[in-house]
Amino acid sequence: MSADDLTWFKSSYSSDSGDSCVEVATAPDAVRVRDSKLESSPLLSVTPAGWAGFVAYAADA
Repeated sequence: MSADDLTWFKSSYSSDSGDSCVEVATAPDAVRVRDSKLESSPLLSVTPAGWAGFVAYAADA
């Protein structure tokens, strides 16, 4: 599945001024993360369980 086939959501922590834009998309086998400011941003790919752990940790921080 390519990045163009995914539905991307802007992080609620991203700024409105456009200088800190992180987007997340879910796929059946992974959660993808990218920097929306870069035209051909590299994708970070993590397992759904790994993403759930990250989000739980961030919520507690």
